[in-house]
Amino acid sequence: MKDVLREIVDHKRTEVDQAKGTVPPLELERRLVDAPPVRGFAAAIAARTPMALIAEVKRASPSAGVIRGEIDPVALAVSYERFGAACLSVLTDQKFFQGALDDLVRVRQAVSIPVLRKDFLIDRYQVLEARAAGADCVLLIAECLDHCPLRELFFYASELGMDALVEIYDAENLDRVLKLEPALVGINNRDLRTFETDLEHTLSLAPQVVPPAILVSESGIRTGDDVARLQAAGVRAILVGETLMRADNLAATMGELLAPRPTTESQKPRP
Repeated sequence: MKDVLREIVDHKRTEVDQAKGTVPPLELERRLVDAPPVRGFAAAIAARTPMALIAEVKRASPSAGVIRGEIDPVALAVSYERFGAACLSVLTDQKFFQGALDDLVRVRQAVSIPVLRKDFLIDRYQVLEARAAGADCVLLIAECLDHCPLRELFFYASELGMDALVEIYDAENLDRVLKLEPALVGINNRDLRTFETDLEHTLSLAPQVVPPAILVSESGIRTGDDVARLQAAGVRAILVGETLMRADNLAATMGELLAPRPTTESQKPRP
């Protein structure tokens, strides 16, 4: 079976080396002076109860192909904010997802809510690049990073003032992620090696992620019923891309995902 994640990471190493040659790290560090102040990504999610939506700008993926060809990332992001998103996610990988770092730059300038750089980060350079572009948060995928590189990128993001959404798929990676005590723990319902998706993945691992960590479920979330099941399991935020990108009526789709649902005592965040 083709391992898509390995293919992506192998390409990313070449891409990072090329980027360093084009814009050296010292130049990125100089650009930090002009970067916009960081907006609290985790704080924005915590402020939305019982469920926060991270809405994603996503043109394509290896599994779905082109999801929505001609888009205006800025107009879409503004709509996401208007219809209730707590935060935004912008895919910046070009080869596999048809994204661009410039999408993040433009989106961040157009909205008032925090923005996540979603990419396959394997090097400090990419974290620095994200902050210089205006990102408020970065995605760190445990399956892409051994323990030491994961710790290094996690704490480097913190040094730059950013939050990190630390994502796992494999259950055996959860313990090393929790040892970092991240504010945000993501469970991806999509196996990035095969791109098969199963919402039950979050439900099975959710009991192991306890407050104060905020649990984020990612991928395969399509309906209000999906959100209700996740909320009942203790999920505090959902990251949704393809469902929103395919929506004929974005306001109605987001309204369904964010519709108020009763919160039990066990689901309420601890002080």
